[in-house]
Amino acid sequence: MIRTGKAPMTLMTYCAIMSISLIVNLPGLAVTPMLGTLSTIFPHTTQIEKQLLTALPNLLIIPFVLMSGKLSLTRHKLAIIIGGLVLFTACAVAYMFAPSMAALIVISCLLGCAAGLLIPFSTGLIADTFTGSYRMNQMGIQSGISNSALVVATFVVGWLSHGNWHLPFAVYLVCLIPLVLAFGLRKVTNTTENSGTPSPGTSSSSASANATSTEKTVGGFYMGRIWALIGVYFFVTFASISISYYCPFLIEKKDWSASLSGTITAIYFLFILLPGYFLPFFMKVLKGNTFFWAAVMMLAGQALFVFCADSVTMCVGAALVGLGYGISQPIIYDKAAQCVNDEKKATMALSFVLTANYLAIVVSPFLIGALRDIFHVAAGGTFAFLISFILLIAYAIITYVMRKKFAFSVDSTNV
Repeated sequence: MIRTGKAPMTLMTYCAIMSISLIVNLPGLAVTPMLGTLSTIFPHTTQIEKQLLTALPNLLIIPFVLMSGKLSLTRHKLAIIIGGLVLFTACAVAYMFAPSMAALIVISCLLGCAAGLLIPFSTGLIADTFTGSYRMNQMGIQSGISNSALVVATFVVGWLSHGNWHLPFAVYLVCLIPLVLAFGLRKVTNTTENSGTPSPGTSSSSASANATSTEKTVGGFYMGRIWALIGVYFFVTFASISISYYCPFLIEKKDWSASLSGTITAIYFLFILLPGYFLPFFMKVLKGNTFFWAAVMMLAGQALFVFCADSVTMCVGAALVGLGYGISQPIIYDKAAQCVNDEKKATMALSFVLTANYLAIVVSPFLIGALRDIFHVAAGGTFAFLISFILLIAYAIITYVMRKKFAFSVDSTNV
């Protein structure tokens, strides 16, 4: 039996919950290593079409994440999860028969819709069934699993892209694992649906336990907390995504080997996933300044890209940025579950906060592009890293000054 801080959980149910995390990061990102191959297969494909293949899934995830959060308040959680997994599976199979780039884009849009339905439950079910230090630890593991799946999928796609061009899309068939295990969620979804109010034993993990009488609530949500977390999650994603978005252009401008870009991106995602598995260690070492030191890591990593970019320092920089982001992400997830005074709405609160991540992924190229036009900076180079570096200076100061506020506070004894 798995200890949760509430009722014990069977291993089967635990595996079913965690298996959803295998697919939440895959849409749009997993197939990026094969975009060059698609240019050869479809020679008349424009750059914007290739960008749509990765950007549209993340754009469509946003409204479906919000819709899923709303639907999580109904009695049909299990049906939503199974429906999302069935649609995801259908898209994975459809990729194998796609005849054109237009078909790939349409299928990718549907894949984003399916992922959007599932993403809130990957963390929401943890928030529903775990409490206190147990929940914090499981949020870290969930983050580690989702990012591990992305790293493995990226390598598999790169390996399979040398054969039949349809084969790399087979990575999406990993959805069969949570689909097979999904029926093990029946008991936990029924339990969370029927739990009317927080039990006395779980009050310490709810937002109301630490809430002040002056905090404004709307419909059971602490709006100040939710907006603060949305802002923090949007920023840390925006400040770190430059590694995967702009590193290839920087390397191309310097006429270095294209394989270096894949190495740096792999290091970046590797160091995002590692803190998930060792989150209690990092929190005990960094204590109440966890967010501050995570910001310093990201700042130092971006500085290496801006001021001394070479093959070695960029690898170190990617590791530092990934580590800072990887520490922040699961803590934000845990805090999102503390933004409600009704535990039944934890998944919906998570859906609000999760949209910040995908919104940052979608708008980042447009914001950087607009700033580049304003300052008349040519494409490529270190401009995107410089913007992140400057913003991270301000962010590091804010995290230190406001380290006792909800958005940046960390209780190292709760791990």
